This record gives sequence, structure tokens and C-alpha cells, in this order.
Amino acid sequence: MKDQSTAGCCVNRELSWLQFNKRVLEEAEDLANPLCERLNFAAIFQSNLDEFYMVRVGMLMDTLHLGVTDDKTGLTSAEQTAAVLEKTRELLGQRDRIYKGLIGELKEQGVEICRFDSLQDKTQSFLEKYFTSNVLPLLSPQIIGRKQPFPFLRNKQIYAVAILKTKSGGERMGIVPCGEGVLRRLIPLPGEGQRFVLVEELIAGFLPRIFTHYRVEGTVLIRLVRSADIHLDEASSEMSDMLAEEYRKSMEKLIRRRKRLRPVALEYRGKMSEPMRDTLCGCLGLSKKHLFASAIPLNLTFMGALRDMLREKTELFYPRRVPQNSPNVDPALPMAEQVRRRDLMLSYPYESVRPMLRLLQEAGQDPEVVSIKMTLYRVAHNSKIVEALVDAAENGKEVVALVELRARFDEENNIGWSRVLEQAGCRVIYGLDGLKVHSKLLFITRMHNEQVEYITQVGTGNYNEDTVRLYTDFALMTANPDIGAEAAQVFNALSMGEVVEESRHLMVAPACLRSHVINLIDGEIAQALTGNTAYLGFKLNGLTDKLLIDKLVEASQAGVRIDLVVRGICCIVGGVPGLTENIHVSSIVGRYLEHARIYIFGVEERRKVYISSADFMTRNTTRRVEVAAPVYDGALRAHLEQIFADELRDTAKGRVQLPSGEYVRREGEVFNSQEHFCDQAYSGAWELPGVRKKEPPKAVVRPVPRSVPKPPEKPPAPEKRPNVVVTAKRTSLLDRLLGR
Repeated sequence: MKDQSTAGCCVNRELSWLQFNKRVLEEAEDLANPLCERLNFAAIFQSNLDEFYMVRVGMLMDTLHLGVTDDKTGLTSAEQTAAVLEKTRELLGQRDRIYKGLIGELKEQGVEICRFDSLQDKTQSFLEKYFTSNVLPLLSPQIIGRKQPFPFLRNKQIYAVAILKTKSGGERMGIVPCGEGVLRRLIPLPGEGQRFVLVEELIAGFLPRIFTHYRVEGTVLIRLVRSADIHLDEASSEMSDMLAEEYRKSMEKLIRRRKRLRPVALEYRGKMSEPMRDTLCGCLGLSKKHLFASAIPLNLTFMGALRDMLREKTELFYPRRVPQNSPNVDPALPMAEQVRRRDLMLSYPYESVRPMLRLLQEAGQDPEVVSIKMTLYRVAHNSKIVEALVDAAENGKEVVALVELRARFDEENNIGWSRVLEQAGCRVIYGLDGLKVHSKLLFITRMHNEQVEYITQVGTGNYNEDTVRLYTDFALMTANPDIGAEAAQVFNALSMGEVVEESRHLMVAPACLRSHVINLIDGEIAQALTGNTAYLGFKLNGLTDKLLIDKLVEASQAGVRIDLVVRGICCIVGGVPGLTENIHVSSIVGRYLEHARIYIFGVEERRKVYISSADFMTRNTTRRVEVAAPVYDGALRAHLEQIFADELRDTAKGRVQLPSGEYVRREGEVFNSQEHFCDQAYSGAWELPGVRKKEPPKAVVRPVPRSVPKPPEKPPAPEKRPNVVVTAKRTSLLDRLLGR
């Protein structure tokens, strides 16, 4: 039963996510975006939807008979599933219409995706020869029968399916995998311009050449999506009794199981007869309600190749932007020295990640550094972070890396890096039983003048040099001893398989983040009830936590003004009279993925500002280890407040939520917050007060940190290590560990 206090101001989590993906799809239609960027948004929409079905719809289907209801709307799993399927059909219709418009614009640019059945005889003849020599030898067709059971269909792979008539008049079904990953997806056609046909259409068109002893009566292309709702905590439930390698192998076994989970959706292109529909649904154990007809190709991953063909037409892309050097970081001084002077913060992707990398790399060479501890949730496939940790371990530093093996869809990558780190001499630990470690925390301990010093870096995003160019995030670097002491508590607790129970400065989930947030909200409620101005502002990726939603409703009813900038799922509806009329919800979907989290409590001198790895989602507040850090430096606090204020006035990519729960474009003079932040980074406008403006030289040669003795002039001996800089080649040790 839903709480009557919030009955009229909540939306279901799954439907809210579909609203978010609709906003992504709208960017594919927005003519203010260059053509190739709209192609990218269409592909992102499809990828998002696949993952949503794999994770969320898979979970709903697993709970259909358990009587589970949504705690905010009271909908059962069956009701949620039905609503999701209905909304999906609506979105897919919108997607098909947008795709056709995009393909039409591509044709005007000289790139054409042709339908196989629309090609002229001369081209058909060319394709027949191509099919015979380049495609047919690589195919593995199968006819379903008593001795040939229905094959296992791989997740998200395309198959050509045919109804076959035997000479005696009987019917059989033939299935041909379309060889994604083996066959070239885009087949170039002869003639002028860049014209292509998709390989799956070629295969479907030449099925009579495959099933030569049958008459092909009907053909359809299909693509199956399987559930990925596997509980990886199964591997960690007895983790304390496992050796590291046993745990990794247990995780690998579970990941293999995920590839064979139940189907949750089947999309098809072409005319599917009722007998074929019945056969496919029966063999896959799938309801017909989970079948979706498509008027466009079943997989839009080829959009990336189309974009690459048009790279020289710069007008079809966003103007080139690159992360800028922070005006607050001196390239001539060691990072530790600069952080000891004052707190520093980087704003990605507008500012470069290099200072954070340099902090880590210099720590690995600094003789005063005793230990380096770091949490790793998602890292790059070619990670400079791991490279720096390996280098530090080789230099004799104590390196502790918490690698979260349960980061969904990054498990295999993390398992590989955990082995590399362990072989390099790092101490590798894993997440806690039932709790993922999602915090973004780097903790460096130094002995300086016989005194212990801490340097702590707290971030909102992953330590991933690939996504740091695409996601908006913050990285705070501080030598504050109180924050450092509590960061030490976090790592000590993780090392012992425990959680932090109390904290004064950091908010640390699962035990003391939500409670701190509620206490601070209560403080604003008290201010409002006494007639004072009260304010709350939150920038998040998602808001689903029922306890926090109830508290925000209470604050609104008390007269607290609340601004929410929520990129994705938002289960609260603002502007509902008597409930949330003081809550204003907006969302930004633009060039960069909005990923940063900001918490703002209060006004003027009592205002408190935090950055955090945690969204206000139950999984973050109760089932993960998360860290939110206070921003004590006044200039940095003002910087975050201004960023938040600028996002609230975004009319180009910002949408506001109506009391109906729908999102509409914000009206007013065009203002694009992301482009504004790029402009500020380029102009150096984010320079902090008291930082002398410096024009960096065209070629920056990083000096040896002051605390590191200068190397001899002669080349170092083989066992010695040169200084590691951002542009250095991968260390020889890491090469050996990776087998390169």
C-alpha cells in the first residue's frame, strides 16, 4: 500500500526511466544538433533500451509471481511490466520515424543505406557474387526438427528466420545467425557515392541459396534481448571463506551464466506469420506481448561507422572541444605541494584529468609517501590509473586497491585488472558481502617532517580516462586533516569487511549518508517553520529513495524551496498543490552525460555544499559504500553553486517537469549550460581568487617533483625506474603482466 502522504506526487521508477530515454531520443530529432550527433543519440537510445530490458524488465519478470509492489505507486510487477511494454511500443514508433528522417538526411550527404529488395538487377548480381564468396562460407544455418532442436539464440544478435516448404508440402523452420562480429555489417555497393546494404538483409534475401532443398515461404529478421538480472552477490556471500582467485573464478562463472538467462524481448523486422510467431514464442518461452515489430534495422550500432565516414564534414558534428588545463593548477609545482596550500577541484570534461593523474603518479615516486589507497569501480581498458598504481607498488609503496568486481557489465574488465594489480605487488581487496563499493576515493598518506599528512581525492565519477571526456564530474583534492582522517576510517573499515558507522565530515553510505542528509533537510524544515528562508538544491542522476522522497515532500509542505536537477529517473513529481508545490524538477540531456552529484543545504552563511558519488536511490543509500565530501573552500563552494544555478537556467538542453510528470523544454532566451562551461574553461574564467594567472607554455616539460632526488645524468640502470608522466609509455612491468 502506498503512503497516502505522497500518493499524488510519485511516478513509477521504470516509467520514469523510459521518460528519460525519451529525452535522449528527442535529441536525435532536435535539428539544433548536427546530423552525426543525432545519429549518435539514436544509437544511444537503442543501447539504453537494451540495457533497461536486460536489467529492469528482467527483474520485473523474475518477480511476477512474488506479489511485489512498487513502494511509491503501489503497482505490482505485472502492472509495471504491462505499462513498460505499452510505453516501449510508443517509443519504438517514434524511433522508427526519427530514423527514417535521419537516413534521408544522410542520403543528402552522399551516404545511403539501401534496402536489399529495392536494388536493381545489376547490383543484385554483384551482391550474389559477394554473398557466394564472402558470406555463405561463414554461415551456420540450421533447420529445426526432431534431430535438430531449436538453437540457443545469443543476446542482442541478429538472426534470419525462414518458413520452409518441403517437397511433400510440410513446413519447417530455418534459422541463420547473421554473423555479427564475423561478417562485415555494412556491405559497399558499386557505383557512385557511398551506398551500403546491411549484411542481415543480404542473408535474408539469399535464403533460397542456403536452403536449396526447400521453398522459402516467408522471411523475417529477429533480435532477442535476454535478462541480465543475475545476482552477483551470490559470489560474495561466502567471500570471507574464499581466496582471491577463488572469488574471481566464482564471479566468472556467474558472468557466464548471465549470457544464458531468460529472454525478455524479441524485436523483428519483416512480416511474421502467426505460425512463426507461435513457434518462436513457444521455443523461447516468451509471451507475444514481448514481441516488437520494427520498421528499421534491428541494431543501430552501425551508426558509428556512418559517422566515421563523414568525419571530414566538421559541420555535421559538434564543434571540437578538448579538456583545458585548470588555471588553478601550476604545471611547474608538484601536485602534493599545491594541494597542501589549498583545496583544488577539477570539473570534467571541461578541465583536464591530468592534474589528478599527476597527483597519483608523483605519489608513486615521492619518498615521503607511505601508502596509496584507492577504490576502483569502472576503469578504462587501457588504464593510466592502474599503470600508476603498478608503478607505485614497484617503487616500494604500500598500494591498496579496492576493485569492485560486481560493477555491472564491467566485471570481466575488473577481474583482469585485479589480477594485474595483485601480480604487481598491490594489495587487492573487494567489495563487502551484499554491498558494492561505489565510492570514488583516493587516499595518500605522507610522512613530512616527521608528521603524518593526508591527501584525499573525492570524486563524483569513476577513475576512467575514457569516460572522463564524456561525463560531467567533479574531483576534489584536499589536504584537510579531518577529511583525511575519515577517509582513513573508510579504507580501514573496508579492509576489515566493515562499514563506517559514524562520521562528522564525510557522509558515508550505507550507515551514515542518508541519515546525515535527512538531518540537514530537517534543519531547513526548522528554518522554514520559524519564518526564515530555507533552501535545498540537489543535482543527481536518479531519485528513487522513498524515505528521502517523503522527507522532500515534508520540506516542501513546510515552505522550503527545493530545486532538483535530475538527469535520469526521478520518482517525485514537483509542482503538485499541497504536496510538492515548492519542488522544481528539471533535467539536462546534452552533449555530455550529466553525471556529477551536488548537495546544497541552506542559504548564505549557513549554506553547506557537498559533492558525492551517491544518487538518492535506495541502492546507493542502503546497498552501496558511497562517499559525499563537504566543500569547505569558499571559492570552490561558490564555483559549484554557480554551476548549479547555470544548469537551472538551461533552455537549450534543459527540460522542466510539469505537475503531470511530463517534461517540456524550458522557455526563454537560448542558453546551453554545457557550452557555457566549455567557454568558461577555455577562457580561464574558473580561476580561483588568489591564484596568479599563468599562460602555460606550448610544450610543458614536467620537472622532477621537489621531494624526489634528481636522477643521474647517465641513463638509469635497468632496475631503476624513470619518472612517470602522463605521456610516458606503459611501464615494462605492466607490459610483462599484460603479456605485451
